[in-house]
Amino acid sequence: MLLRRNKKSASSSPSVSVTDIFPLTDTLMDFDDTVSTQQDLHRRKSTSLSAPAKRSIAQKWFIASIFMGMYLLSILVFYQIDLIQQSTLFTVIGMIVVGMLAFWAIFQTGLNLHFDEKRMKLPIVTTAFVCMALVFYLDPATQIIATPFAFITIAYGMYRISSKTLALLVTGVIVGFAIVINLHYQQWHNLALLKLEAMHFLVLILCLSAFVFQIGKVQHLHRVLHKASRKIKYIQEDAKRDVLLDCFNRRYMVAALEQQKQLADENATRLCLAVIDLDHFKKINDDFGHLSGDEVLKTFSKIAQENVRSGDVFGRYGGEEFLLIFPNTSLLPALNTSERIRAQVEHFNWDGALQHRVSVSIGVTQYIPGESVLELFSRADTAMYLAKQGGRNQVVVEEPVTLPSETSPLSK
Repeated sequence: MLLRRNKKSASSSPSVSVTDIFPLTDTLMDFDDTVSTQQDLHRRKSTSLSAPAKRSIAQKWFIASIFMGMYLLSILVFYQIDLIQQSTLFTVIGMIVVGMLAFWAIFQTGLNLHFDEKRMKLPIVTTAFVCMALVFYLDPATQIIATPFAFITIAYGMYRISSKTLALLVTGVIVGFAIVINLHYQQWHNLALLKLEAMHFLVLILCLSAFVFQIGKVQHLHRVLHKASRKIKYIQEDAKRDVLLDCFNRRYMVAALEQQKQLADENATRLCLAVIDLDHFKKINDDFGHLSGDEVLKTFSKIAQENVRSGDVFGRYGGEEFLLIFPNTSLLPALNTSERIRAQVEHFNWDGALQHRVSVSIGVTQYIPGESVLELFSRADTAMYLAKQGGRNQVVVEEPVTLPSETSPLSK
């Protein structure tokens, strides 16, 4: 049922104490820089907070390319000053090209999704160390750059590879470099080269061991901060949501309405508000118990959220009363959405004796530029009380006297 009413006849309507219904202190609560819509709420519900942040593939390849480019640049410098052979340079270029193509194919085909660590940091880091050991074997002079790039390689995977795995990996690197040094001595029997490589090798062992130890502490701190961040996210979400009904709560709705009013003023856009109240809810609690009453509230909240538009903001104001904010919306679309919710509640297949006993009364109005949030709420709340006085289970429109560039809001 739909009733239309002009504000000029409001003198006989029930008086509303706006300071009691809509406390001024609530409008000062601000939980976020932007107001979330119902679409945002559904998206947050369907997205796990424990899921890793997704960096674009382009960014991943950009970072990896920088590290490989730095290594190739170092090899080029060594080649320019005749410290390495041309074959070594070509080998490095070939390994970089083949490695990038191989991992690109793995990511493109989705093979990485079959691994526990989908970013494949361990295979990438292991491949890098194998390549550096091979280059060191081909040209002993490259041992100079192998040590600093070993640190860069470990740092690249430090947040995705456990400290125990890193320790095993570093042990393998040390063993691999020891084998290469032994092969060099067996091949050339150069004692001076052996001493030089042994000194570099000793520095590598000491520094990598200390580095892995420090990484363990950094990883522990990272885990602690990550857990704390997740808890803060949960707290922030709970501060906005009514946990029982899985919709926005009173404090958030008041803040959202205040912000939407400011946006309407700044951008000269329309704004509508609906106040929704479940009819005879106290009697439902008395006759069927509070658990049944909670189920009615949950079901209604679900019905309402399924019928609002993506940009609307729906939440519980208190008890059995709800608010529905229509940003950038004129009165007719707001009215249509409200009527759709009312009809859905009326015709919903309620369990048992609740059938035909659950309905809602809705008051809808449009914002007048420059008025306060209290005045907007009071007008919508008055319309809701008129819907109850008129027999309940209906939508009453309280048309404001002054509307910008409109003769009738329902004609738009």
